[in-house]
Amino acid sequence: MNAPVKTDTLPEWRLDDLYAGRDDPRIEADLDRARQAAADLKAHEGQLLADRKAPAALGQRLDAAIGLYEVGTNALFGVGAYASLSASTARDNPAWAKFEGDFRAKAAQIGAETLWFTLEINQLEDEELEAALSAHAPAARWRPWLRRVRLSRPHELSADLERLMIDRGPGVANWVRLYDETLAKLTAKVGTETLTLPEALNRLSDPDAGQRKRAAQGLAKALEARTSTLALCLNTLAYEKQVDDRWRKYPDPAASRHLANEVDADAVEALVEAVTEAYPAVSHRYYALKAKVMGRKSLDYWDRNAPLDTAAPRLYGWDEAQAIVLDSFAALAPRFADTAQTFFRQPWIDARPRAGKQSGAYSHPVAADRHPYVFMNYMGERRDVLTLAHELGHAVHQTLCAPLGTLLADTPLTLAETASIFGEGLVFERLLANATPEERRGLLAGKIEDGLNTVVRQIAFHKFETRFHAARQAGEVGTDDISRIWLEVMGESLGPAIRLNPGYEHYWAYVSHFAHAPFYVYAYAFGDLLVRGLMEARRADPVGFAPLYEGLLAAGGSKTYVEALAPFGLNPREKAFWAAGMHQIERLVDEFEALV
Repeated sequence: MNAPVKTDTLPEWRLDDLYAGRDDPRIEADLDRARQAAADLKAHEGQLLADRKAPAALGQRLDAAIGLYEVGTNALFGVGAYASLSASTARDNPAWAKFEGDFRAKAAQIGAETLWFTLEINQLEDEELEAALSAHAPAARWRPWLRRVRLSRPHELSADLERLMIDRGPGVANWVRLYDETLAKLTAKVGTETLTLPEALNRLSDPDAGQRKRAAQGLAKALEARTSTLALCLNTLAYEKQVDDRWRKYPDPAASRHLANEVDADAVEALVEAVTEAYPAVSHRYYALKAKVMGRKSLDYWDRNAPLDTAAPRLYGWDEAQAIVLDSFAALAPRFADTAQTFFRQPWIDARPRAGKQSGAYSHPVAADRHPYVFMNYMGERRDVLTLAHELGHAVHQTLCAPLGTLLADTPLTLAETASIFGEGLVFERLLANATPEERRGLLAGKIEDGLNTVVRQIAFHKFETRFHAARQAGEVGTDDISRIWLEVMGESLGPAIRLNPGYEHYWAYVSHFAHAPFYVYAYAFGDLLVRGLMEARRADPVGFAPLYEGLLAAGGSKTYVEALAPFGLNPREKAFWAAGMHQIERLVDEFEALV
């Protein structure tokens, strides 16, 4: 369809199956449930160490205590999800901002009461834990969670210092809140229009070059006016991270993220090297080809995602997007489509763009005893259909692993993006299969650009973060220096065919991941190239693949990424694994070049 998508008819979620409102008495009841679980858990304090020479008793105590810990986690996660979900659609509402901030403070206080638990677990020796899990079989199910707890053992502080870290958490989080609220309130003057951040970013894909230029320049001015605030947020958060890392003796700013992801730093370095080495053959070459197609020697930065056809882009109504996604998921296995269908039948998706709603997209798992919610800003373009598939891939993953319980379902970022990117890949295959010869070049261009945005761009973001945090070690980094780093790393990744016109130096400011989750972004590249390996495995054996893939998703965080990929014959510790993924994108560029 080519008629504009009627955004006012798009779905909005209903959160009343969580709570009916900020004053719902169930909120305080769940906070009391978390407090009671913490108090019940407290009865075991000191007893883990007392039982360390009695494996069966220790195993029974661990099983009971971890169960209590999960009860409290579920209660807090439910209220926390409600606060976050509600605030994300109303960043201009101070009442929701206050509710979210107040919850963080209460959660920190409750969490502080359970702090002793993981600290005491980590005072046990490996052989003592293993003997306990062997002596009491029901406790063995917690082995993966215990493994993850043990990873932080070398970086733990005393109980008092750990409590101090928790107590200061809400104050640190307010800097993230300020970042979010600043971007949510941002408006860009574009001609006679006033656009929100998501609307301005969407306009950068408009088929009209003048519209793209005006949107880019309007957004650049809007960001420039806010860079001092946003730079202060980043500098403060980076300094707080320095303090935390220094006390915990992390060797570098990314180390805590690697630990949380259960990934070796060497594997990430191999990923970064493989992607960087492929810049000339992939991103640099593609943008030069795109410039040629558009009759230009080089492209302005606002043309990076421009459609090749100046006609209005193909638009997809919500019902059409739903059908495409469900049919694509069903081609893999009916269970995936059936699970995704539930989210359309229930009011669990918020897709309507509106004032006060933050940009971006996510699937929030809430807790294993609840259900996920999907958040996005649907504009009807091809990439929005792919975003819908991406977030529903997350939702299916979160649903399939929920039977494990919240603690075991929690998936490291390196595997958390697997189902989402795989979902995008399934939808693209369907779009390409149904394309006319005229549409094929545009679809290939879109697929290549998605790969560049997910892999090359995210690795450039990772390199930007690496350099920014390194510079912050010497003191506060001014906006000019932040912008200089941004231009250098983005220029390296985009290549000579993209002009970084004045104004682009401020574009670092809208990437909220830098504030929300430092060093998160490489997980997107990790996940994309990992999925390319899985897609190859599916092509080799479609029938045998589906049950193995379902097993990977259902395992949640109970397996490391190396263990999860072993059944497919994939070894992500090798640089060649990542290079092979980049070669797949390069082959798409080859195919595109043949059509130029």
